[in-house]
Amino acid sequence: MGFTPASPRVHFPQLEEEILRLWADHDVFRKTLAAREGRPQFTFYEGPPTANGRPGVHHVLARAYKDAIPRYRTMRGYYVPRKAGWDTHGLPVEIEVEKELGLNSKREIEAYGVAEFNRRCRESVFRYEQEWVRLSERIGFWLDYEHPYVTYSNEYIESVWWILRQLWDRGLLYQGYKVVPFCPRCGTPLSSHEVALGYQETEDPSVYVRLRLRDRPDTSLLVWTTTPWTLPANVACAVHPQVVYVKVRQGEERLWLARDRVEAVLQGPYQVEEEAAGSALVGLAYEPLFRFYPEQDHLWRVWPAEFVTTEEG
Repeated sequence: MGFTPASPRVHFPQLEEEILRLWADHDVFRKTLAAREGRPQFTFYEGPPTANGRPGVHHVLARAYKDAIPRYRTMRGYYVPRKAGWDTHGLPVEIEVEKELGLNSKREIEAYGVAEFNRRCRESVFRYEQEWVRLSERIGFWLDYEHPYVTYSNEYIESVWWILRQLWDRGLLYQGYKVVPFCPRCGTPLSSHEVALGYQETEDPSVYVRLRLRDRPDTSLLVWTTTPWTLPANVACAVHPQVVYVKVRQGEERLWLARDRVEAVLQGPYQVEEEAAGSALVGLAYEPLFRFYPEQDHLWRVWPAEFVTTEEG
């Protein structure tokens, strides 16, 4: 028996394209469905993409994972329909249209016209549909794009309300409270994914502040913080119990700070007057920077009841 020679030089992109053409020419996807009709069904709900943005390389990885599960279940003998879907709701759609129209707030959307804004959103959601289809076909991700579900269709929306009603009738819905990220510009809570998309490199806003000791007006704690906006609500300072701190004198002022940070922080001549472990500073009372004075709601004054604590609390 003869064998077709196998070249040691394999061009994998070309080999992939040949396999894809073979599947397409023989309609393999449809045949896998027809061969399993009547068998136990396995349903895989894929989170649909938003087609108003181009697919990226990260979508290749995600869709490869999503493709592996239905293929595995099909090989195990299950009937696995693969219905494509398009996500046509949410911030990605709205923000894209806002950028196109030069709108910067919900108030501007209302002035522009909610109905017209919604019409523009509906037009935008399928802008890159064919690019998504081509990507899916190129990576061998089998989906039925001829009969997709679309989240803005009344049929889909009614199905979601039907599901919610079933949960309500079974007593599975309740009202509760949860802390979530909120965007004041968009006027809506944000998912962790949407928050992650907003990260950007910025200058470090850290500051050094002096906190004067209550019983030693000439001595202060020199404190460093990366969250200066929390200082008005500050109620304690943290010290490490095993780190060595020093009290240094500069002119008429005395400062407590970590010994290893003296050279990096202080400028000009100074004199070390005392050394102590962080545990020895616990309990010192200091005057914080601000306190809201309720009788005159625009004033701030010192609140003399704050203390030093250890990192362990």
